[in-house]
Amino acid sequence: MSSSPGEEGRLPQAAPSHNTQDLFDSPAPTEAAGNTPEDQVSPVLDASPSSTTSFEMIDMETVPAPYREVQPHWFFCRRANDNTSWLPFSREDSDKLEQACNSDEGEVVVAVDGERYDVHVKERKRYAVYWEQGPTEVRRCTWFYKGDKDTRFMPYSEDFGKSLEEAYMIAVTLDEWKTKLDFPTGETVILHNPKLIMQYQPIGLQDEWMTSPSEQTRPRTVKRGVENIIVEIPEGEPEKVDHLVFMVHGIGPACDLRFRSIIQCVNDFRSASLSLLASHYKRAQQDGQVSRVEFLPVNWHSALHGDATGVDEDIQRITLPSISRLRHFTNDTLLDLFFYNSPTYCQTIVDTVASEINRLHTLFKQRHPEFTGAVSVVGHSLGSLILFDMLTNQVAGSEAREGMPSSETCHLNYDTLEQTLTRLGLEQYLDTLQAENLDLESLSLCHDSDLKVLGIPLGPRKKILKYAKRKWLPEDCKTGTVHLAPGLQFPSQVTNDHDGNQSSGVTPQQSQFHRTQSVTSAVDYEYFDVGIGQVSIDYPQLAFRPQTFFAFGSPIGMFLTVRGLKRIDPNYTFPTCKSFYNIYHPYDPVAYRIEPMIVSEVDLEPMLIPHHKGRKRMHLELKDSLTRMSMDLKNNVLGSLRTAWQSFSRLPAAAALPPVEEGETTIERNLEETHGVCEEVESSVSAEQQSEIKVGMLNGGRRIDYVLQEKPIESFNEYLFAIQSHLCYWESEDTALLLLKEIYDKQGVAFEQPQQ
Repeated sequence: MSSSPGEEGRLPQAAPSHNTQDLFDSPAPTEAAGNTPEDQVSPVLDASPSSTTSFEMIDMETVPAPYREVQPHWFFCRRANDNTSWLPFSREDSDKLEQACNSDEGEVVVAVDGERYDVHVKERKRYAVYWEQGPTEVRRCTWFYKGDKDTRFMPYSEDFGKSLEEAYMIAVTLDEWKTKLDFPTGETVILHNPKLIMQYQPIGLQDEWMTSPSEQTRPRTVKRGVENIIVEIPEGEPEKVDHLVFMVHGIGPACDLRFRSIIQCVNDFRSASLSLLASHYKRAQQDGQVSRVEFLPVNWHSALHGDATGVDEDIQRITLPSISRLRHFTNDTLLDLFFYNSPTYCQTIVDTVASEINRLHTLFKQRHPEFTGAVSVVGHSLGSLILFDMLTNQVAGSEAREGMPSSETCHLNYDTLEQTLTRLGLEQYLDTLQAENLDLESLSLCHDSDLKVLGIPLGPRKKILKYAKRKWLPEDCKTGTVHLAPGLQFPSQVTNDHDGNQSSGVTPQQSQFHRTQSVTSAVDYEYFDVGIGQVSIDYPQLAFRPQTFFAFGSPIGMFLTVRGLKRIDPNYTFPTCKSFYNIYHPYDPVAYRIEPMIVSEVDLEPMLIPHHKGRKRMHLELKDSLTRMSMDLKNNVLGSLRTAWQSFSRLPAAAALPPVEEGETTIERNLEETHGVCEEVESSVSAEQQSEIKVGMLNGGRRIDYVLQEKPIESFNEYLFAIQSHLCYWESEDTALLLLKEIYDKQGVAFEQPQQ
């Protein structure tokens, strides 16, 4: 089987034969139709090869345009689910690649796609910068083809496009068409005229399972230049970044119903934000006040389920063989919840999230040295709980985080072991510990099992370990200054062969970056004011102060309640993050509210997130209108009764009127109660008033719970769309706009509602 353009998108370079003789002036062959590419034209175009009125006579009377060199555009290859597609770079990136291609320097690396990828121009490879991803092919495209069953045009290989361009130049210059190009593999391209160029395949090279001869003889349409094909070229991204956002995923390796990774989902969210910036911050962009927000994915699932922990292999040994697909789904996704409640694997998850965020932050600042904006974090599902626990245990006032890693050691509390045991009333164990050469520093590194081996009872063990870990903290951590430990060499993901070719998706530059070891601080839950968990681990410190924490579809409220937390102190706030938004879909089965745990005495409805088009969805407006009509009708009826009673009570007394009976007094009392109900309804708290209610300090006194508007089709059956509702945030324009409003409001830039 040959490697035709339809299979691999390329043809081997050939020495084409340029036949300027009219192909259709020769007599018809005696063999059966369809044996040659020329004969394959007739069934498709319904024209005789010798006819002078066929399609090749189109525009023959017009003056031929002079030859102009084709303008190339750069594409990159994307493979997903065994499907290969070619996507164009933005015009700005394509121009940068073209300039680099024409330079006389050696290997040139060009940053593209908002500097999230590097293209090695000579190698024709595109590498991811921030995450692990295999290299993808890059192509300088000039000619394209499309079959009847193809949805989009595919680019030819550069060598094949060069051959087509040479033939096209000769045909235009000499004004001689019907030129045929034959290739050694049997494929044929015929340039009938400037607007009609077709590619044919010989029958022998076609799939033997073709259903009919007509499918075998169907040619492909060939187009020259990207301007002659239907393709959406993306807009280039501004170089300047106003704000950086890290997005942490939830359970499992997939983030939506299409089983896409966190990288792909964050790409969608970034695209939505760029579109909203262009529509809702158009004037601010024109004035140079707004550039863009960068969103970077944080992947922790692969570290937990990788070979380092071996947990997948352990789980697989005890997994039953029945209903294998369901059990695989459970092991790969739902078990993450149990892993997070395990001290062993919870430590792994938290350390991975913190180190990955710090690594991405360092790498981003190295690639964007001019960046002066703030940083926020987003967590989806379990990812939001991880961030909540981590932010709760950050050390306030640690300005040294912003600096480079320091090799200085922390000043330690040098109480002697004897003084410590005396203070605890455990002097009898001094000889036992000294026999093992243990001091306070060593004790802080010991586990309960270590002291148990020495024969120390449970009660004294707990006292010793608790005191050692509380007292043996860095003094800098106590005073609010944290020195980062020396950086550890980030293991290189790139292996080079003798030719210098890379066999991994990480660039050589990426292997030079260092992963900074996070400083951890012990958390004593017995003395913690809020109490956010029963898993006692060391929480690492982030290298920056997050401006805002956004939680998508978050189970934080449920986990805090299960952990035994009844109420969140209204004065409590994260030590290093002063804003917190709990964003959820009304049908999300995993999402829970936060505000009722802070303000229990007031029944607050969640804040409704506005639609990005500036109004409520139609079915919600209709629902609200019916509710208002019902309330107005009730108020009018009660108001009419009240007016009638007042008129009746003002009538002049007459001798003919009987005295007021006891039953009438009851009616009066009922009407007065009704009047009170009316006034209570009229004085109910409106949505605007609810938004002004101060709800603790987790979000600086502002509202915390924000609910999305469900779509009309979702309102018909909320159970049917429950799972989809938990995964909808990555493509939600309403969610993206809420983030942009929060980010740019802090910069003093207001959004503008576009005219619909």
